[in-house]
Amino acid sequence: MSQHQLAESRRYNPQAIANYYKKRPWLAIWRTLTVIWMFAGFILGLKLDEWSGQVEENKSRRACQLREILTHLGPTFIKVGQALSTRPDLIRKDFLEELVKLQDQLPPFDTAIAFTIIETELKRPITEAYPSISPQPVAAASLGQVYRARLKTGEEVAVKVQRPNLLPVITLDLYLMRWAASWLAPWLPLNLGHDLTLIVDEFGTKLFEEIDYLNEGRNAEKFAANFRDNPEVKVPVIYWRYSSHRVLTLEWIHGLKLTDTEQIEKQGLDSDAIIRIGVTSGLQQLLEHGFFHADPHPGNLFAIPPQCPVDAERQPAKWVQGGQMAYIDFGMMDQLEQETKETLVDAVVHLINKDYEHLAEDFVRLGFLTPETNICPIIPALEAVLGDVMGESVRNFNFKTITDRFSELMYDYPFRVPAKFALIIRSLVTQEGLALSINPNFKIVEVAYPYVARRLLTGETPQLRRRLIEVLFKDGRFQWHRLENLIAIARTDETFDLFPTAQLGLQYLLSDEGKFLRRQLVLALTEDDRLHTEEVQRLWNLIKTEIKPSQIFNAALGALAEFSTLPSVEALAAFSGRQTLQ
Repeated sequence: MSQHQLAESRRYNPQAIANYYKKRPWLAIWRTLTVIWMFAGFILGLKLDEWSGQVEENKSRRACQLREILTHLGPTFIKVGQALSTRPDLIRKDFLEELVKLQDQLPPFDTAIAFTIIETELKRPITEAYPSISPQPVAAASLGQVYRARLKTGEEVAVKVQRPNLLPVITLDLYLMRWAASWLAPWLPLNLGHDLTLIVDEFGTKLFEEIDYLNEGRNAEKFAANFRDNPEVKVPVIYWRYSSHRVLTLEWIHGLKLTDTEQIEKQGLDSDAIIRIGVTSGLQQLLEHGFFHADPHPGNLFAIPPQCPVDAERQPAKWVQGGQMAYIDFGMMDQLEQETKETLVDAVVHLINKDYEHLAEDFVRLGFLTPETNICPIIPALEAVLGDVMGESVRNFNFKTITDRFSELMYDYPFRVPAKFALIIRSLVTQEGLALSINPNFKIVEVAYPYVARRLLTGETPQLRRRLIEVLFKDGRFQWHRLENLIAIARTDETFDLFPTAQLGLQYLLSDEGKFLRRQLVLALTEDDRLHTEEVQRLWNLIKTEIKPSQIFNAALGALAEFSTLPSVEALAAFSGRQTLQ
């Protein structure tokens, strides 16, 4: 197979890549020597630190040196560094902190070459495609660079052009990485060596997807469709007539980088509102849509300042005041299966319940532990690491702290991070870091908790309703304080309306699906041989400012009418309507 045939396949094929380079050993040997030479100095430095007793003093220096080596070795190794920054099971903590800083930036390549690529890919002169285009790139990254241009029809666009000869560099590096993984795996502990070649293959698959710009365009449109009813999330339009596998033309976003806090403030944007949009949309991607942006670094997220409304219905006043968040660069995306989404919700519920035995089982189902793993010794370790997450320190919860603490656990127990979850962890930690760069006092849990509580309380699907029941019951006993906490937490979200949720709850209670909950509530009200009026009074005090008795009465009638055709119910509803009018 030729390099041209490899390029035409557009898909990562480790066997085809191996066959190609086995016939060209000189290419693999030269690249191997280059990589070994770069890392030899780094390893020698680590050994010298050990021999001289200066490991602690030189920790940060060596971590910085590793980051610089990966940057110098080019696009594939930069991507590896970014991936490793979310792998606490593979990299020690001090290196993790430095790799998180790894910048996906390289010097731009020559504009003449870029314009030649555009003309070749689009099969037309550059001036015919773009009457005006910037003479220099406005941004350069590891895989391509971006120009600002305008179409003949007047739209302002971003033109993304892939670097030349990218495929030979990437395929050669992937070939060498896979060979090294197969050689190293038997010598490593289980959690480090397990499926090491599969991790390389997952990385290769995602990298090949990222360098196919038509795939990126399709991802952008799918992402936009998921958020079509959310005016706070902006996705650029793709111009397919001016796009190919190596050139992507998309709407120019007039926004501010989320790290440009000074400009964000000057433009009148509410930084906390922007953070809320980012956190909520991130949770929606993971727990609702299952299709998530796996690379939300500062260059891929923009805050769009408030605009004057053109159409009051299309641009609600709240959105106009708060602005929007724009996502760009949809090369690195991933899809979660329905079962995985449900298991993630299970894990959240078991964390809320402090049910560490079932949480350990969730880790097995999610692939963090193998089915053969004895979870008995892991349960107390999980409690030690996560025990105070739901306690008094919950407002100080952050993903990075959990990741750091979990990394210690992974060296003592056979945990591994499935490739898909490495992307999720990367997404969550990066978004949290961005939020903290905008507002250092921001608590991600203050947005995440109301979202999860609201999702549980509204229970749009049978699966979510079942999980709400799991939260509210422990050992067969109704947990009044949990219901109080859920309502209190959900109400901290200004967009949460308690009354429709109460209506949904009544409809569920009166449905066939709600038989179990009806029976359990009756038992809960009378358990321990007493009527639990105090708990009911506390709940009423919590909601009475938002819900009037007449609303409850009408909601109950509406729920009854939905599940009954009895004339008496209809007559009662009609009577209630007359009383309301009077």
